[in-house]
Amino acid sequence: MKIAKNVTKLGTELVYDIFAKTKKLQAEGKKIIDLSLGQSAESPPGYVIEATIKALRDGNNGYTVPNGIIECREAVSRKIKSLYNVNISPERIFIMPGGKPTMHYAISFFGEPGVEIIYPDPGFPIYESMINYTGAKAIPYNLTKNKDFKINADQILSLINKKTRLLIINNPHNPTGSFTEKKEIDKLANGLLNVPNVAVLSDEIYGRLVFEKKEFPTFLNYPDLYDRLIILDGWSKTYAMTGWRLGWGIWPEKLVNHLFKFCVNNHSCVNAAIQYGAIAALDGPDDSIYAMVKKFISRKNLIVGGLRKIQGIEFSEPKSGFFIFPNIKGTGMNGDEFTEKCLNKVGLALIQGTAFGKFAKNNVRLNFTTSEENINNALEKITKMLNQ
Repeated sequence: MKIAKNVTKLGTELVYDIFAKTKKLQAEGKKIIDLSLGQSAESPPGYVIEATIKALRDGNNGYTVPNGIIECREAVSRKIKSLYNVNISPERIFIMPGGKPTMHYAISFFGEPGVEIIYPDPGFPIYESMINYTGAKAIPYNLTKNKDFKINADQILSLINKKTRLLIINNPHNPTGSFTEKKEIDKLANGLLNVPNVAVLSDEIYGRLVFEKKEFPTFLNYPDLYDRLIILDGWSKTYAMTGWRLGWGIWPEKLVNHLFKFCVNNHSCVNAAIQYGAIAALDGPDDSIYAMVKKFISRKNLIVGGLRKIQGIEFSEPKSGFFIFPNIKGTGMNGDEFTEKCLNKVGLALIQGTAFGKFAKNNVRLNFTTSEENINNALEKITKMLNQ
């Protein structure tokens, strides 16, 4: 049997390999603390769950339109208006089964042999995987050049040439927890005005989870880019709905018809009932978000304080999201060795930096949105592993 060459170019997310190993060890009776997954220990607001159950009981069990029910798209539009004072037509909004479809479709629209796509490294691994799949050349911008992993507009703009078709931005950032403020994003957006043939995919899935009270610089602030701007966002991180597989994308008007066909050919539509839960989440109070972020800040402070006491570990304090991304070179190990020993020697599941790109071989990613008990136990396990 012979398969297409581009299929062999697909990468993966090592987090799922670690997840499978963790479950196997737990099934064998071993106690494992898992700080590897990109989800929090929180639950969706109760009114979101109730709205979804009601939708099921009301008979919303059939197909919906491929771009999402109009009520859900209108709810996204209302939320964007309330957050950023920007008017976005529901016709440009597509409800997706998670964030990855927006990523997949955007890269598929612009990637082909002979072109280049710029992406963050370290970064979410599916960026590079999908670029390689399309046959485009993946051009990384090295975030480790900046100690705090922030975006450097000049660095990114210097990578753009005549072959560049798409630029991928992720702010706030996974896996580092960095947050680039408006001044630098303004500089990048202004620079992009000089390269009108370069499209932008802005992954803003962690946009509501910024720890300091600073303005989130959404790319929706730049209407001059709208004709080539794609926004990726959703419910998974903000409302603790990762397993619901529910996201949205905002697309240029001229791509809407093409995207509609992609949806028809791929996933058909998003689960009917959960779209009503999604509406409830967006239209409901933001109290649960504020309370969740407050918890995350407390847990972030706990893990930061603990890691500072461990010799050989250096890090930039996270400003957003779920993760801390320390450099562990001072322990005498690289990220692969460190995570392997943590899992097999002391029962702690982490993710090595190489899961997120070639520039982070000496880093590991830890999720601090678990319980305080798990964080304290994880810190003890790291100390124990290093003393063995």
